[in-house]
Amino acid sequence: METGKQLRVRETPIPGFLVIDLPVHGDNRGWFKENWQREKALALGLPDFGPVQNNISFNAQPGVTRGIHAEPWDKYISVASGRVFGAWVDLREGDSFGATFTIEIDPSVAVFVPRGVGNAFQALEPNTAYSYLVNAHWSHDAQGEYTFLNLADETAGIDWPIPLEQAELSEKDKAHPRLADVTPMPPRKTLVLGANGQLGRALQQQWAGRADVEFVGRDRVDLADPAALEQIRWSSYDTIVNAAGYTAVDAAETDQGRRDAWAVNAMGPARLASIAAEHALTLVHVSSDYVYADQEDERDEQDPLGPLGVYAQTKAAGDLAVTAAPKHYIVRTSWVVGDGKNFVATMASLARRGATPQVVDDQIGRLTFAPELARAIDHLLATGAPHGTYNVSSGGHAASWAQIAKRVFSLMGADAEGVKPVTTDDYDASRSGVAPRPRHSAMRLAKLEATGFAPRDQFELLEEFVAMLPAA
Repeated sequence: METGKQLRVRETPIPGFLVIDLPVHGDNRGWFKENWQREKALALGLPDFGPVQNNISFNAQPGVTRGIHAEPWDKYISVASGRVFGAWVDLREGDSFGATFTIEIDPSVAVFVPRGVGNAFQALEPNTAYSYLVNAHWSHDAQGEYTFLNLADETAGIDWPIPLEQAELSEKDKAHPRLADVTPMPPRKTLVLGANGQLGRALQQQWAGRADVEFVGRDRVDLADPAALEQIRWSSYDTIVNAAGYTAVDAAETDQGRRDAWAVNAMGPARLASIAAEHALTLVHVSSDYVYADQEDERDEQDPLGPLGVYAQTKAAGDLAVTAAPKHYIVRTSWVVGDGKNFVATMASLARRGATPQVVDDQIGRLTFAPELARAIDHLLATGAPHGTYNVSSGGHAASWAQIAKRVFSLMGADAEGVKPVTTDDYDASRSGVAPRPRHSAMRLAKLEATGFAPRDQFELLEEFVAMLPAA
């Protein structure tokens, strides 16, 4: 064993598989090492994989050989005593499938093994203790997610120091398939909740053809039902996109609506945040401009919260809960327009019928077209943007609801003067049970733009959206 090494990390031909040189300090009494030190490991570029279980394999005689097992979790492997010859084969879907790496490990060397990379070792000395940290609790059911490769696979071509015919192998390991017959381990998936809403449908278009994305509607996963979340095997996922929500702003002011809004918009995200923290998942949570305190200029992500009504309060509570997930994106958006019931479709329908609607002219904001919102979420995830809160809407000049309605009327070939501007107070005076609305919903987009995302102009998108609406 080499002592006096500097702590360092070495890359290998297997993507994500890392070799770590460990400083070992010895004298006449023996030796000491820091086997795993999170702060130093992260500084060197190791992932913050969050180990939850420590396993040790004791091997009494040289020649004991185990593997090749690809498991559905990450591992940090080291030797406490003795020496092993370690062999790893990438059994994940992708271009690196079949890539092989071998190295001899003593107490001065550790390796980080990503999920899906097949792991094997051969003891080279008596009384060898092989230790590994894993970031998921072992369970009997999880064995169904393993992938295996035969130790003698000719394609991998592992040059075992002790020939396999002289080694000690289990009957199970002898029976594992050759590489040509291995089913590669698929990547973890993205789970989209609220698949049937305007954003959910836009995400289905954005991620069409991706086998690693799963869409579920309220019929399968209701955020108000804790049992529905408990039935999901979260080890199969690495990302949750919460596109679900209680959005009936006025109905939320009723007794039943208040209960439903708190259950879906606050308690649901709190449960998701707890799940994301426990399983090291990325949580994308879609929020609303309603959470901000009402003000006369554009909102910034750092502006204080000041929700006005029940809906807004439940959304703000959900935002605060989501911050408990270390890897989270809170996406605050406004005035969403997509495939379904929305303001633009309603105005287009009124224009077709020659109606003369009263439309509020003192609430200012920007439309967020659902495909643009889906594109922004995809961008944040694909680029690995810093976690945190992002305002997301279409770009361009802010406008009032009445100004947007007039533009829709014009695009439909109707007289824009048919839209009658009205103040919020006058509009609300003729209705009962109306929840308070923000007067200024436009949000600054500089933080989003700094990640490389360029929001499209809301009026360009509006023209494209209206052009796709039925003519009659």
